[in-house]
Amino acid sequence: MRWAFTLRGGRPLASPLSGSSGESDLEMTGGRSLYNLNVALRLIAIVFLLLAPLCAEDAAARVQAGADHLQRGDLEGAIRECKAALAADPQYAAAHMLLGQAYLAQHSVRMMAEAKAELQQALDLDPNLLWARFYLAKIYIDLGQNGKAKEQLERGLKNRPEVPHFLSLLGDVDRKLGDPEASIELNRKALARDPSMTPAHYYVALAYLDLKNEDLAIRELETALASQYVVPEIYLTLAPLYTQRGRFSEAEALCKKAIALDATRPEAYLGLARIYNAKGSSDRALSALKLVLPEGKSFPATAYYQQLQSDAYFELGRAYQAKRMKAQAIDSYGRSLELDTTREEARRQLEKLGSAGGVRLVQ
Repeated sequence: MRWAFTLRGGRPLASPLSGSSGESDLEMTGGRSLYNLNVALRLIAIVFLLLAPLCAEDAAARVQAGADHLQRGDLEGAIRECKAALAADPQYAAAHMLLGQAYLAQHSVRMMAEAKAELQQALDLDPNLLWARFYLAKIYIDLGQNGKAKEQLERGLKNRPEVPHFLSLLGDVDRKLGDPEASIELNRKALARDPSMTPAHYYVALAYLDLKNEDLAIRELETALASQYVVPEIYLTLAPLYTQRGRFSEAEALCKKAIALDATRPEAYLGLARIYNAKGSSDRALSALKLVLPEGKSFPATAYYQQLQSDAYFELGRAYQAKRMKAQAIDSYGRSLELDTTREEARRQLEKLGSAGGVRLVQ
């Protein structure tokens, strides 16, 4: 007896036994349909096993291409390749991690949640992905959740002790949590492991600023400037220290270098506004502040960005006050005070402008 089976009218796919050609083929009907179903499922499994390595290879190639795009600053290309990799292999942890990094590099409030979700998914699939923990910690820092950032960094260091980037960032988290001395210690340790760690000098400078030692802070920041890996934050932290010392030209040059690296950073334009107000150039200050507080712009709901907005409105008040635009100055100082109720200078200026009790006029 010859057995053969077909799939809905197709040609016979197999003939386990030979026999007379006159016997009819077994269709996927009747009592033997279960046999045919089992054979079909086995064929599907074989096809899947054959294709799985190809999918994995394709996903890996896509991730490598995405990493190349990200390194060149092509965020759209990186995101496209990561999504293609995940289409080939949805459980590919490295693709989730790289996609999270690409989202984070967009510096978009809207994409921060997407970045966090991708990095968390990567860690759920592979808890040993060290850099997924690093970038997830950075997101927690941006969200003001320093305790959660510390937890991620400490877990990373438990698996890979002495990694300089983790030591350095953990030091700054400790500073944010009220321990600048711990930051100095951890960042010195990071520099001992890797003397080229530019961020470590920056974090040490921030710790010295918290300790009210501006001279040592300036020294650390100027050391960081000698590196080829300078980030906007270094320029933006050093610029106001130069401004306070009347070194306006140097401070302005630093702000413009920060803008050249990242034109989306509001801190750079705020720094320019401070310089222009100090020099009595109110119109230039107002032009810079329009780029800090453009109409319709939203900021993350964190203490950092609340303080940044308070600073911007204060400088706006200074510029309007210098131009003798009293109502606008009162409104700006009042907004600054609402965002930071401890800003006594804004309260004093409001009182000087005749706003009773330091409250801005209601239009």
